[in-house]
Amino acid sequence: MKFSENLIKLRKNANLSQEELGEKLGVARQTISKWENSETTPELDKLYELSKIFEISIDELVGNKITKTIVTYKNHKNYYEYVSKTKIGQIPLVHINIGYGIGNFRTAKGIFAFGNIAKGVFSLGVISYGIVALGVISLGIISLGCIALALLLSIGCISIGSIAIGAFALGFLAIGGLAIGIYAIGGCAIAKDIAAGGYANGYIAIGDYVDGTITYLSSEVSSETSSEIKKTILQEFPNIWKIIASIFSKAGL
Repeated sequence: MKFSENLIKLRKNANLSQEELGEKLGVARQTISKWENSETTPELDKLYELSKIFEISIDELVGNKITKTIVTYKNHKNYYEYVSKTKIGQIPLVHINIGYGIGNFRTAKGIFAFGNIAKGVFSLGVISYGIVALGVISLGIISLGCIALALLLSIGCISIGSIAIGAFALGFLAIGGLAIGIYAIGGCAIAKDIAAGGYANGYIAIGDYVDGTITYLSSEVSSETSSEIKKTILQEFPNIWKIIASIFSKAGL
């Protein structure tokens, strides 16, 4: 709204005639009329007096409406990402993609992948899978993590793989607190063929407490009986890898 329009509105709202307003300002009625008809504009001192009479700012009086703009700066980049220019096929050699904050999981895909979720030949992440995978949850040919699943070697609190090592291990060869497998070594070892541990349950069982067809108590195992155990293992399981036979023959020592 223009100054002239504002002045008319304010004067009428204050129940003032042009003459009465002129008296307050020390100007003639005709001066007020010229202001309201946009023929002239008041000097700064008169604007100041008008603002006091109508109890508004000079900016509002002359129609200069100021809008305060509040600028909020947000850092939307709550992650770090790097993609190497070197690629093998269409896959980057290195991809790092890490998100910050709860639920901000980002995925890295590369030969070497590092991210909240990582997919790569070599992967490292909260959840990772690849040929070699390291993470809280990892899946790969070789896996290391709290929960590790692998085709070949897995190491973790809960570990499942051909060779599994962990607090709970399940595999062809299982080694852990609780180990279950074809061959098992652990605090509690349960095996189809050979078990060795504090408690051992298997066809051949070696341990402090044993349950099996052929059993050996740890207290009775010596370096002499170790060779006997190995011989028995090879006789009962002629196709077994000799290194496995050697491991179990010495498990009770």
